[in-house]
Amino acid sequence: MLEVSDLAVSYGKHRALSGVSLTVKPGEIVVILGANGAGKSTLLKAIAGICEGQTSGHVSMGGEPLLGLPAHKVVEQGIALVPEGRGVFGELTVKENLMLGANPARARDEAEGNYDRLIRLFPKLADRAGQTVSTMSGGEQQMVAIGRAMMSNPTILMLDEPSLGLSPLLSRDLFQSLKAVRAAGLGILLVEQNAKLSLGIADRGYLLENGRVEREDRADTLKRDPAVQAAYLGGAAGHRGATPAPARAAQAIADAPRKAFGVRPAASMSVSASQISGVDIDAVVAAAGRQAIETTGPRPTLVPRPGNPPAILGAARDAALSQMMTSMEEAARRAMTGRRETSALPALRPTARPAAPAATATAAPAPASPAPAPTPSLSETTGGTLERYRRRPGTSQFERTEI
Repeated sequence: MLEVSDLAVSYGKHRALSGVSLTVKPGEIVVILGANGAGKSTLLKAIAGICEGQTSGHVSMGGEPLLGLPAHKVVEQGIALVPEGRGVFGELTVKENLMLGANPARARDEAEGNYDRLIRLFPKLADRAGQTVSTMSGGEQQMVAIGRAMMSNPTILMLDEPSLGLSPLLSRDLFQSLKAVRAAGLGILLVEQNAKLSLGIADRGYLLENGRVEREDRADTLKRDPAVQAAYLGGAAGHRGATPAPARAAQAIADAPRKAFGVRPAASMSVSASQISGVDIDAVVAAAGRQAIETTGPRPTLVPRPGNPPAILGAARDAALSQMMTSMEEAARRAMTGRRETSALPALRPTARPAAPAATATAAPAPASPAPAPTPSLSETTGGTLERYRRRPGTSQFERTEI
């Protein structure tokens, strides 16, 4: 049995692992879950004897201490590592790659027997024994890397991100192969980002956050945990206290500008003009158009384009837009300061012409004013064109376009 107790790894002043403890028994799959940078790969390297950092704590295999031993001595104790990125020899054949794994003394005498057992576990490798590895797919190369590690006759097999770069279909095939490896009696310590697949085949799991083991439990229990689902399985977040460190860190980053400048979060990032002002803008524009046309005498024939707002004519148009924009600006200011109130636009009326100034005592009598000219029709005012008004993004200003 592999036992790790109070393992710590430092790179200078940076502590990559702190107080990590775990066990892996033959015939079980144990998965290590954690975000990028949590220390998962460092853990495997420290166990395998290839970690470049300063290590402390206890690592043993069958009671024999391993920490501080060179990598080949660790392999002789029955631990094999399949590193991230596979690390196969592309110019060699499948069988040549596999036989390289039989170099440790514990495996040399049984090399042919181990090879036969491996071929039975991975029948595809038998068909490709003479094929150059560089011509194989990523999933097939990963199978070669696992087979080469198994040729060292290990008791515990460690895998670092075995599904990296593989398609979902190849990943599923690979994980089914790991179940066959477990059935052969090997213990597997698995570091994997695909939490759904890894928890689906694992017996137990550890959650590693910021270099520390935060939780250890059975795999099926971890799959049902709301915090694990939120962080690794794409589920809904659980209660606040169960929020995992990656989610808490992301939220802290998102909240930093708001906390620094005292900005209140907006209720919605996308709102319409009607939502801001509390008024049905389309209805107001339509009413203003009807009102303006009714004050101009005979109603002209309009053929607006589908989806365009109605035209607003003459002084009534300008008054309506002015009142509407003023109300929207005030409503927007109230909404931004958190004091949103319900308001309604004032009733729209045609702008009255100003009364003529009263004549002074010394002024000559004003000539009789001619009869007011009839209000021009739509064609006389706009030349038979329609006008479209669109609010400028991010502002309460409108721009006018003739259509």
